[in-house]
Amino acid sequence: MATEQSIHSLTLEPENTHRLANLCGHLNEHIHQIEKSLALQIRQRGNVFQLSGDTSSVNEGARVLDLLYQTTADGTAITPDMIHLTLRDTGVAASIIPTASAQDSDEFKPVLIKTPNVSIKPRGKHQRLYVESVRNLDINFGIGPAGTGKTYLAVACAVEALLQEKVNRVLLVRPAVEAGEKLGFLPGDLAQKIDPYLRPLYDALYEMLGFEKVTRLIEKNVIEVAPLAYMRGRTLNGSFIILDESQNTTVSQMKMFLTRIGFGSTAVITGDVTQIDLPKGTRSGLVHVLKVLEGIQGIGFNFFDSKDVVRHSLVQRIVEAYDAYERKTTIASLNPDGSGTHDRDN
Repeated sequence: MATEQSIHSLTLEPENTHRLANLCGHLNEHIHQIEKSLALQIRQRGNVFQLSGDTSSVNEGARVLDLLYQTTADGTAITPDMIHLTLRDTGVAASIIPTASAQDSDEFKPVLIKTPNVSIKPRGKHQRLYVESVRNLDINFGIGPAGTGKTYLAVACAVEALLQEKVNRVLLVRPAVEAGEKLGFLPGDLAQKIDPYLRPLYDALYEMLGFEKVTRLIEKNVIEVAPLAYMRGRTLNGSFIILDESQNTTVSQMKMFLTRIGFGSTAVITGDVTQIDLPKGTRSGLVHVLKVLEGIQGIGFNFFDSKDVVRHSLVQRIVEAYDAYERKTTIASLNPDGSGTHDRDN
């Protein structure tokens, strides 16, 4: 059945040449991205835009253009990533942009995390709920696939809490799974060997605070980036602690970490239960703790899925493909005649 076609004229006010150039991008690349995503045609003359296509896409396109133009008011530079996320947040269902709940952008009040270098706006319902939970509860879990913003948002909340003097220090921790036999030949102690695996945490800090300030804060031990093994025996008061890649903790390590938390501290534990790198037969502390702490008041559990991926649009499709494959091979491993099981393809 043919979809209803329409033409809509949108006037963006106030008219500002620099803001319009920012919105449209070099050689109208931002406009072309919106056209491709929504199967639209957009023509521009000054601050007047004419959109043509099926009615629902035209309406969404007008909304996206208006939202992005509002964003330029404070000088924010429009980027392809920002366009992608804005399209997704509006609930657009298109070939490239994942479908989101139409209520997502209206049901929850805007949440903004302000750091010296960037202001971070959580995208979608799950990210907003995650940030609100981190701000209000002492212990929070963020579980989901790569690219859903779990660690980045946790670091942003930590920086925010530090700058607002809600905590005295920030600790960023990861299990040292990769620092075993595979890295044993490298020089240096455990911290030096695990350092490359902590790089995503450093990168987030540099983006929010700048390289020089992060370096000074690390020198003063206001920010500490360390392997999980270094947490044993410590009691952490007045701290914001992030345990990243927690799916690679053992049961005893997870218990050890959670019992380090002292007064005035906030802990965020992030992980992806589909990417466990522990030795075969070793139970993941993250998988275990989700069952142990189920129903405990004062602990936040925040789950993300493929629709929350905020990286390249192909990342979402990759995550969904892996999920579909895992479901398919799980079903195939069950032999209908009960005589045995098939080997599962790893």
